[in-house]
Amino acid sequence: MNEFSHRLMDVMSCFDRLQKSDIAAKIEAAGALIVPSLSVNKPLLVCGNGGSATDAQHISGELVGRFLLERRALNVICLSANTAIITAWANDYDYESIFARQVEAHGDNGGVLLCISTSGNSKNVIAALGVAKHLGMATIGMTGEGGGHMAPLCDVLIDVPSRVTPRVQEMHLVIYHFLCEQIELALVKEKT
Repeated sequence: MNEFSHRLMDVMSCFDRLQKSDIAAKIEAAGALIVPSLSVNKPLLVCGNGGSATDAQHISGELVGRFLLERRALNVICLSANTAIITAWANDYDYESIFARQVEAHGDNGGVLLCISTSGNSKNVIAALGVAKHLGMATIGMTGEGGGHMAPLCDVLIDVPSRVTPRVQEMHLVIYHFLCEQIELALVKEKT
C-alpha cells in the first residue's frame, strides 16, 4: 500500500467514526439556530484562524452567494476576512480580541456566531464567544473531539471524532457543506 492509499484509509476511518457519532443531531441543532435568525435577517458571523479562517470564508461565500439553489443573499459576515480590521486592531491592541471587537460591531441579539477551531482552544475565538453570549447571540462551535475550552461557551458544539488537525478540517468541510445545503433548503421552502 502506498502512502496516499494509507492516508485515504485514515480519512475513511475518520468518516466512519463521524457517521457512527451523533453528528447529524448536532448539525440539525445548529441549523435550528441559524435558519430562524437568517429568516429575519439577523447576522450569522463566522470566524476561525488559519485553515479555519478559510473555512469561515467558504461558509460565508456559500451563504451570501448561493450553494445549490437560487435565493436571496443572506446576512453572513466572515470575521476573518477583513485584513484591515484584523491587522489594525491586532497592531494597536492585541490579536486575542480581533474577533470579539467585530462581534461587538456586527453582532445582534438573535443573531448567531459560528466559530471554527480544530483544537477548540483559540483564544481569539473564545473571546468572540464571550462577547456573543453577552449580546444574546446563539453560539455554535465546530471543533475537534471534545471541543476544548470552547465547549462550555457553545449552545451547539459540532465536535468531530478526531484530534488530528487535517482530519478535523476534512470532516469540517463535509459538515459545513451539508449545513449550508440544509440552511438554504429551509429558507427557500420557507418562502414558498
